[in-house]
Amino acid sequence: MSAPETTTNRFSIQSIFHFLPYVIPIIAFVVLVVEWNTEIPVLLGVITVIVLASAVLASVHHAEVVAHKVGEPFGSVILAVAVTVIEVGMIIMLMMSSPESGTTLARDTVFAATMITTNLIIGLSLVAATGGRKLAYFNKEGSGTAFSTVLLLAVSTLVFPSVTVSSPEGVFTTSQLLFFAVLALLIWVLFVVAQTRRHRDFFLPITKRGEIIAPDKHADPPTTRTTIISLVLLIVSLVSVVGLAKVLSKPIEEVVATAGLPEAFVGIVIAMLVLMPETIAAYKNARAGRTQIALNLGYGSAIASIGLTIPVVGIIAVGTETPIVLGLDPMHLVFLALTAALSILTIVQGRALRIQGTLHLVVGFAYIFLVAVP
Repeated sequence: MSAPETTTNRFSIQSIFHFLPYVIPIIAFVVLVVEWNTEIPVLLGVITVIVLASAVLASVHHAEVVAHKVGEPFGSVILAVAVTVIEVGMIIMLMMSSPESGTTLARDTVFAATMITTNLIIGLSLVAATGGRKLAYFNKEGSGTAFSTVLLLAVSTLVFPSVTVSSPEGVFTTSQLLFFAVLALLIWVLFVVAQTRRHRDFFLPITKRGEIIAPDKHADPPTTRTTIISLVLLIVSLVSVVGLAKVLSKPIEEVVATAGLPEAFVGIVIAMLVLMPETIAAYKNARAGRTQIALNLGYGSAIASIGLTIPVVGIIAVGTETPIVLGLDPMHLVFLALTAALSILTIVQGRALRIQGTLHLVVGFAYIFLVAVP
C-alpha cells in the first residue's frame, strides 16, 4: 500500500508545482489591487515581497515557454526584454514616489545591472559550465560583439555625462540626453537584428570543435494555445511586478536607510531582484553545456537594460523637466574599466577556465561590498 501512496503524493506535488506558474500571476494581480495606495504593515510587506519574487519567477517561466516556441537566440531576447520591462517599471515607480532620491536611481540601477550581468551572471555561468569539464566553449565573435555593445552603451550613457561641460557634473543637457537616448535605442535595435537575423549562428551554442549544438529533442515546442496563454500571463506578471514594486517602494528605501546603507544600494536591490530570472536561466543553460546561451542572457540583459531604460527614463525626465544624474563616480568608473579588461581577456579566446569565472565573481561581489561600504 505504501508504494501507491508515495506515487500519488509525488503526483500531487508535481501537479501543484506545474500549476503554480499559472496561479501566481493571478494572485499577484489580486494582491496589487488590494494593496494599491494603502499603507502596508511589516508582516504584509514580507508577504508582498514573497508574492513579488514569485511573480518574477512566474514571468520567467512564461517567457521561457514563449522563447521555446520561437527558438534561440530569439528566446534570450524575449527574456531580456521581459526583465528590462520589470526594471524600467520599478525605476519609474520609485522615481515618482521619491523624486529627490530618484535623480540618481536610474544610474545606480542600470550600472548595478551592468555589473551583475557582466560579472556575477557571466562568472556563475562560466563556473557552472566548467563543472566536470576542463573548459567552457563559446563563440568569441558573438560574445565579443555583445560585450562591445555593452561597453559602448555604458560609456556613452554613463561615462560621457561625467566629462561634458554644458551642464552640472553627471547631468546631460536636454539635447544631449535626447541624442544619447535615441542612440542607445538604435544600438539595441541593431544588436538584436545582428543577433537574430544577420549573424544568428554566432549566438548559438557550440562544441569544442566549433560545431553548433543542435537544440534538445526531448521537449517538443509548446502549442500555439499554450504559447498564447503564457504570453497573456507574462503580461499579467509584468504588470503585477511593476505595481507591487510601487507598493514596496517606501519599505525598500526605509529598510536600506535603517540598515545604514547608502541610497545607491537601492539600485542593487532592484537589479538583483529583476535579474533573478536571468541568473537562474543562465545557470541552467551553462550546466547543460550551452555556455553561449548563458552568455547571451548575461550580455543581452545588460544591453537591454541600458538600451531600453535610458531612453524611457530620458523621455520622462525631459517631459517632467526633472534632471537625472547619469554620470558615474570615480569608483564606478574603475569597476567599469576593470570589467572591460577582464571581459575582453575572457572572450578573446573563445573558451574559459573555471578560474576566469571565479575572477568575474570576485569583481561582482567586490562591487556590491564597496557600494554598501564606500
